[in-house]
Amino acid sequence: MRKASRAHGRITAALLVVGILLGIGAGACAPRVIVQQRPTFAELSDALSEEGGYFPSDNLVSNETGYQKVLNKLDELQVRGGVYIGVGPEQNFTYIAAIRPTRALILDIRRDNRLQHLLYKALFVLARNRAEFLSLLCSRPLEGSLRQWETASVNDLVAAIDRARPSPALFQATLKRVFEYLEKRVEFPLTPTDRERIEYIFGSFYAAGLDIRYETYSRRSWRTFPTLRELLLETDLSGRQRNFLASEESFQFLKQLQERDLIIPVTGDFAGPKALRAIGDYLRQIGEVVSVFYTSNVEYYLLQQDALAAFAENVRTLPRDHRSLIIRSFVGFGYQHPEALPGYYITTLLQYMENFLRHHDAGDYRSYYELGVVDYIPLRSSERRPTPPR
Repeated sequence: MRKASRAHGRITAALLVVGILLGIGAGACAPRVIVQQRPTFAELSDALSEEGGYFPSDNLVSNETGYQKVLNKLDELQVRGGVYIGVGPEQNFTYIAAIRPTRALILDIRRDNRLQHLLYKALFVLARNRAEFLSLLCSRPLEGSLRQWETASVNDLVAAIDRARPSPALFQATLKRVFEYLEKRVEFPLTPTDRERIEYIFGSFYAAGLDIRYETYSRRSWRTFPTLRELLLETDLSGRQRNFLASEESFQFLKQLQERDLIIPVTGDFAGPKALRAIGDYLRQIGEVVSVFYTSNVEYYLLQQDALAAFAENVRTLPRDHRSLIIRSFVGFGYQHPEALPGYYITTLLQYMENFLRHHDAGDYRSYYELGVVDYIPLRSSERRPTPPR
């Protein structure tokens, strides 16, 4: 009787907390999220999400070695606060640590990405510091006390994880704690399949350690993608290591956001009918503005599917101002972008969100090449300083 009452209470609360209304404006079919009282983490994640879709890779870690190269320009432009929206796995944490938003939403078409960020949430909360976080993620016990690692460099931390042997006992104990946290403390309803996928994702880090890398399903890549180790040791343009595990202070900021349920994973298509628009409605209701939208190279796939216009309309619904930015990963496919750096296959770019919409409306994005070169903010300080749109 008690369990039935509790379940009924959660269902009733969810119905009261978030209402999905269809048909905004004439002919519109996108939903609108009405928040009537503060939703729980699980309710909000579920209400903003739509059905998952297919993506041809096992995207458990990023493949973008140059992801930190925009951080110097973000500092110069004094990009701080607001709301961060991103896609994909761990690179989001480095951007969040640099921008210090009030909250973040991670939107990905793969439901597995939502599950992976639930795993990350649990590990952030369970770990006392960045050393324990990486130790738990890779199921490799560290030597000595955790306290001694708080001032260690990320190089030393990586070397210690590489020296450690994978521990089946630590893996099983951590997995049990993760499920207990998600199902009992967060009250996130996991299906048996969800539990299997989280165990698979966690098991991939256990098996490979810091050698884990981006993998494709359907075809053999002509290039080798970076390992997690390489991504952790990357630098910004000034040579400074700024991965979220490079400093204890950055990790603790992220840990606080996770403990306060302010990093929300969402399943959804950038060009889909619900998720991005629902996020926009939610942010307007709580009086927030998007400061940064990290799109990775999703726009490449949207152009292949003739869906860039739908994405642009979704972006238009987001609360933003003239300083709101897009971080984009551009793959040249043989074309050398002016911002490209030697040895980096992918070029990370910045663009004002309003400029993206203006050029889209003008018909300037007839190809992926034009998306990358028509308008962007130069990253090197010797180049012209960008002017925000008015």
